[in-house]
Amino acid sequence: MKRSRSSNKECSIARAMDVVGDRWSILLLREAYYGTRRFDEFQYYLGVAPNILSARLKKFVELGMMTRVPLPEHGGRYEYVLTGKGRDFFPTYLALKKWGDDWLAEPAGPQVVFRDRSSGRQIECPVPLSARGQPLQVEDIEIIPGAGAVPFNRKRFGGQSAHEATVKPKQASRVPRDSGRRKKKGPATDSNRG
Repeated sequence: MKRSRSSNKECSIARAMDVVGDRWSILLLREAYYGTRRFDEFQYYLGVAPNILSARLKKFVELGMMTRVPLPEHGGRYEYVLTGKGRDFFPTYLALKKWGDDWLAEPAGPQVVFRDRSSGRQIECPVPLSARGQPLQVEDIEIIPGAGAVPFNRKRFGGQSAHEATVKPKQASRVPRDSGRRKKKGPATDSNRG
């Protein structure tokens, strides 16, 4: 995919989407987090064509998300093991799963849940908190250019970078409220707002 602005080419989200932004890549990571490691297992659980699976696994190995480890008992066969980079995506995966469970799951609930092995308690995706300790809403954020911002983003979000920022918020850089937010199933509490 060609991105027309250098601000998009340099954007961390755009770059992350190049790595995990297609359906099969996210589902492949899901299976890796479930403990799947072998090509035939990925294919069985995902129902993906071998050529697509092969291309995604190759991409993840090239990008350092996974490493290919030879199976000693099967000459010429490999396991695909998450690297630190692949494991570091797990909290992002949990946030995406929580959003899907909250907004798209069947009425009976999610298909799978994660439990802590030592305590047996369900693992919850933590709610981001503001500096005041309150659940963070999109209306609470201010967008300022980061230290690596390209000129387009410095102009768009103000010339001040994150390391030069003061506490005073800039109204023009705030994200507008969405008055048409979809209502979530269940009681409206701070812990389950959209």
